Amino acid sequence: MDEADFLVVGGGMAGLSAASRLVGHGRTIVLEGEDALGYHSSGRSVSYSHFGIGNATVRALTAWSQGLFRNQPEGFCDTPLAVRSPSLQFADEESLDRLEAMEAAIGEHGDPIVRLGPEEIRVYCPIVRTGPGAAVAGLLDPEALKLDADAMLQSYVRAARTGGGRILTGRRIASLLYEGGRWLAEAESGERFTAPIVIDAAGAWADRIADLAGVRPLGLQPKRRTIIALDPPDGIDVSAWPFVHSIRSDFYMLPESGRLLASPADEVEDEPNDAAPDDYDVAYAADRLEHYCAIKVARIAHRWAGLRSFVADRVPTAGFAQDAPGFFWLAGQGGYGLQTAPAMAAIAEALVTGADWPAGLAELGVTREKIEPARLFADATAPSP
Repeated sequence: MDEADFLVVGGGMAGLSAASRLVGHGRTIVLEGEDALGYHSSGRSVSYSHFGIGNATVRALTAWSQGLFRNQPEGFCDTPLAVRSPSLQFADEESLDRLEAMEAAIGEHGDPIVRLGPEEIRVYCPIVRTGPGAAVAGLLDPEALKLDADAMLQSYVRAARTGGGRILTGRRIASLLYEGGRWLAEAESGERFTAPIVIDAAGAWADRIADLAGVRPLGLQPKRRTIIALDPPDGIDVSAWPFVHSIRSDFYMLPESGRLLASPADEVEDEPNDAAPDDYDVAYAADRLEHYCAIKVARIAHRWAGLRSFVADRVPTAGFAQDAPGFFWLAGQGGYGLQTAPAMAAIAEALVTGADWPAGLAELGVTREKIEPARLFADATAPSP
């Protein structure tokens, strides 16, 4: 029986970032069901930090987290966690109102947003179709960030281990019971772990972990997203192109290691699983790319899919369950898990340990009530300790 103060279920970005902060408050063990860390959503995301997705709360969590990316703590990572990489959203005539609303929302966080016309859009990305029926206006965020997902993950692993935490892979949870003031987790391997507080950071599987514990689920809905990679047109260097996405949220494209990554920004309802790209979704990704850009998809070099899990209001969730003592939710990061990880880890630390709310979050409009799971249940009571 391995005893701890905090038992973190899930070795993705959410669980590891939280563990890196909890190790300063007690013995921490991370249990990951797969044989590798960050195997599912954390390792399959387009790693970008920008204000073009999510609602006001997500944008505020993104703004707070960018403070760490831009001024990373000394010794946290030997390489930059992020590099400046502009984001360009575009709109056709019928979606100009969405672009204007986004311009106002992004402007609240002080980024120097630049409005672009068709000719200027083509300067930044010459293959984007412009004019009638295509892009007629754009927003350029020159301070958006390309994140190094692997560097982030490994830095959180190092911080957790340096603080005395244990991170164990291949420990899929078979049972989770509360007895005598402590949670008892048994892995499929037969190993047993116990702690008074369990943090459910299992991503798309978070509701299943709750079911094992007899905890009312959040109603998480995993949604599959497909991405394709292809070589750019001959003789064209795409390395300086921005992250390009439609304000309609049905397409994005960005350069990566000399290739172009493209997605229809799809959200296909799915079950927790090792997501694989569907042939129809791959074809739709190619269709959206050809629809918005002057390019012919002759060959797809690589394809993959990942799951994004949301609760009803699509806001990342952290806090104690109302119906089980010591059961802590850290779930529903959706498609913003990487870009909000620093903020959500700080929030988890504060709520688990009773520390002060992270400085600056309330000023951005992020309060406990907007993050804790009680907001999702009409009959919610006070959080359990």
